[in-house]
Amino acid sequence: MFWQVSAAVPSTVLDLVRNATIFSQGVLVVLALLSLASWAVMLSKWVTFRRVERAAASFAADFHKAKRLEEVASLARRSTPSAHTRVLERALQFLTETRVVQDAAGAPATLSASQVQALRLVLDAETNHERDALGTYIPFLAMVGSVSPLLGLMGTVIGVINAFLGVARGGSGNLAAVAPGVAEALIATAIALAVAIPAYFGYNLFAARLNRFDGELDGFGSEVIALMAREGRI
Repeated sequence: MFWQVSAAVPSTVLDLVRNATIFSQGVLVVLALLSLASWAVMLSKWVTFRRVERAAASFAADFHKAKRLEEVASLARRSTPSAHTRVLERALQFLTETRVVQDAAGAPATLSASQVQALRLVLDAETNHERDALGTYIPFLAMVGSVSPLLGLMGTVIGVINAFLGVARGGSGNLAAVAPGVAEALIATAIALAVAIPAYFGYNLFAARLNRFDGELDGFGSEVIALMAREGRI
């Protein structure tokens, strides 16, 4: 008799999952999908940030060696396209288009204060565009980190309710009758935390790297404007 009761009691996490209700198993499937998606996003973003940061460091080192705007423009054409080269090309495009208008009107070849402010806004817009492109899917990690515990809690609550309903139907209130159902319910919370913690950690990590890169790109735009000013183009 004791052997038959022991055999019916789940002894591993896999047994708890197999013996769970359809609802609990559905919650676990959703959590598993969220986990796979979040790990895919983190791996993809790690590779992307690594490539972008290397390209930025390489271009910034060459940029600081250049003395004239023409050298920087030539460097951008030779370099692998990156966020920094696109910001620089946008500044050069603005400068060229503005000079064409000025030459046709017979005005001096330097930018006015309002045009410099417009250039700053153009560079800010390009920086924001690069930031948004690099930050794609990072908010998804925050969503997984916040939603997963709630899904796990819902699975746990429903599992506890089913456990106590089973005890009520069986007419037995001892610990051996209640424990398997409660353990089955709690497994949803445990798995939800295992999904949420890496996702939330990844979100904070990549958000910090994104903010740092955004600051570097904004500073690069200021350096481009300063280079124009040194050459008398502003």
